[in-house]
Order: sequence, then C-alpha cells, then structure tokens
Amino acid sequence: MADARELIEEIRACRLCADRFAATATHHAPRPVVWFRPGARILIAGQAPGARVHDSGRPFTDPSGDRLRAWLGMTPESFYDLSRVAVVPMGFCFPGYNDRKADLPPPTLCARTWHNRVMAALPRVELKILVGAHAQHWHMGVKTPVTATVAGWRDHAPDVFPLPHPSWRNTAWLKKNPWFEAELVPVLRARVRDVLAGGSE
Repeated sequence: MADARELIEEIRACRLCADRFAATATHHAPRPVVWFRPGARILIAGQAPGARVHDSGRPFTDPSGDRLRAWLGMTPESFYDLSRVAVVPMGFCFPGYNDRKADLPPPTLCARTWHNRVMAALPRVELKILVGAHAQHWHMGVKTPVTATVAGWRDHAPDVFPLPHPSWRNTAWLKKNPWFEAELVPVLRARVRDVLAGGSE
C-alpha cells in the first residue's frame, strides 16, 4: 500500500501537460483526478475528466456519471467506494476544449507515463468496464469503432465489458442500438452485483 500511496501522490503532482492545457481554449491548469486503491475489484476506465469533474475532483460527478451508474446498477455510495471500485481514465486531467467547445482527446503522454504502473497497483481487479474508444483500444488492444467493439461484448464477458460513453449526446446511439440496454446492461448489472458481493478490505 505504501508504494500505491506514493504513486497516487506522484500522479496528483503531475504537471507534464501544463503547457498543453494552457494553450487550449479553457487555459486551465492540470488537476489530476486520482481515484483508485489496491484493493479495488472493479475497474472503470474511461477517457478523461470533463469540466465538471475538473472542478469537483471526483470522477463522473456529472450527468454522464448518473447514466453510467444507472447502467451499472450502482448507488453513488457503492460507485465511490474506493475499497472496491477504481476509476482510472486514460487521461487523469481534463484535456480542455478546442475552439468549437468540443472536448479534446486525452493526451497520450498520460497513459504512456502512468497507466502500466496504475494497473500493476491494482492486482485484485476482477471486472474491467471500458468506457469509450480510448479505454477499449488500450485495454483490449482493438482498433475497431466503439459500436463494433460493444456489439462484440459477449466475446469478452464476464471479465471485460466495453461500453459507449454515457454522455447524453449518445442518446441517439442508444435509440439506434436498443440491444445495448436490453441485452448487455442486465448482464453487466448482475456481474457488478456478484463482484461487489465478494467483500472488501
């Protein structure tokens, strides 16, 4: 645990992307959002914090988080239980907006610098929930579009579940792909319940 604490503090102190963020439309400073402990059994890997999470310092404190927790069948209390759940995005900081107010992608430097070390610090993970293309490409080694990756979820369950981003901008995607909530989500919720029932330290 001492090594994990040191790693957490290193990430929180990271300023590798300060110049990059200062040059974005938001002109913000780095604020790594670090949410993991070695005992976690569930890993939620996403893209990067949004502006609201940058302000709150807690992952998924936004409407996307509400939808994600609904998919998982988790309460906020269980979702934010650090003894059981790790939230590790591919970029720990809010990457900012471009000139059109669209989210920038997470800098690849972040994952290259930290991700292998973080995964080594999470030896008890039983379930990986991979939200969006960046997490799916890194953890699954796939290059397929999100829809194709998520459609093939049965090939990876019960230990890995690829998901679309829970952004409300994806409501049209959900309507176009009703199998996601009808078929994948119930299986995912059952798996989450099973893993959470395994206890904590």
